[in-house]
Amino acid sequence: MPELAVVAPTYNEAENVRPLLDVLEVALVGIDFEVIFVDDDSPDGTADVVRSISQRSPHVRILQRINRRGLASAAVEGAMASSAPYVAVIDADLQHDERILPVMLARMKTNNLDLVIGSRNVGDGSMGEFSANRVRLSSFGRWLSGIACKASISDPMSGFFIVRREYLEEVVRSMSNRGFKILVDLVASSERPVRFEEVGYTFRNRIHGESKLDITVGIEFIELLLDKKFGRFVPVNYLMFAGVGSAGVLLHLAIMTALLRPGLSFATAQVISSSIVIAFNFMLNNLVTFRSARLRGIQFVRSFLIFYVACIIGLVTNVELARFLQANGLQWYLASAFALFVGSVWNYWISEIFVWRVSQRRKRLRAREVTRRAEPIEAELN
Repeated sequence: MPELAVVAPTYNEAENVRPLLDVLEVALVGIDFEVIFVDDDSPDGTADVVRSISQRSPHVRILQRINRRGLASAAVEGAMASSAPYVAVIDADLQHDERILPVMLARMKTNNLDLVIGSRNVGDGSMGEFSANRVRLSSFGRWLSGIACKASISDPMSGFFIVRREYLEEVVRSMSNRGFKILVDLVASSERPVRFEEVGYTFRNRIHGESKLDITVGIEFIELLLDKKFGRFVPVNYLMFAGVGSAGVLLHLAIMTALLRPGLSFATAQVISSSIVIAFNFMLNNLVTFRSARLRGIQFVRSFLIFYVACIIGLVTNVELARFLQANGLQWYLASAFALFVGSVWNYWISEIFVWRVSQRRKRLRAREVTRRAEPIEAELN
């Protein structure tokens, strides 16, 4: 049994596979280790490259995921696929300094820790040649992560760490597995203080591949924080849906203000504004809230019509419910707030089930995965 599993999530990083293995072989001399590449079905053939290498190197393995994306879930699945008592997570793009892995592992064992984190913010660590904007963004993420984390970590945005298997199994069922920032998820999922230390390193420039940092990463990070704080009480997708709705309310007020100034009637302005805002909410929810089930082509048009009708029904119900509550003695602002909440739940329910059909898509993906796993077994039996 290997002592250390090195998990490297990949996507379109075939060029990095061999170089990463070469530097790990040098850095981990004297340590019994295995390397698990978790590839999200890269179109550049990353999985095939790893399979070819694993034919000659049995300590190299591939876990190829179909119809799934995300660094955090990839790292967790790779870790759970190993029997090693310690699991290191490292990027495949060679930006993390693999030479400190033996130091991190020694700290883990000597001090009986749950986590040892490769940090750019302690000791001799640095952000390397990060631009000033990237440094500020990382600092802002560090500040935000303090909302969810129960530990004072200098570099919670780090994707380079070693975790003890016992600790991973203690928290894994409480993890969100959202997005790219798995370290925050690991720490925030613990019900007790986490025993950890940090080892400094200098972040390197990427040799091959492209940066994974984009607006989606930022959205997923916000979702992760929301899930850690409120996920036990309210679905995160509903919070995102409500956030989009709040943006729609602000847009509605701005449009109404602009339309009423020329003397347009209130009713006409309301119809025009509501029509624009419903379309705005649909497109933003398609891009953000339900991006994993994003609609395109004819599906987009058909679902937009369903969403539009549902929102009109929700709007009429909202108005009538508020009027009824106010007529029965409730203050107007309380009646309006309650009716708004009921309307948002209605719109979210319709969107989840009938517009983006999230649950149906999840069932289909699970069914495909079960079929894919069963095929080799059936072939073996036959």
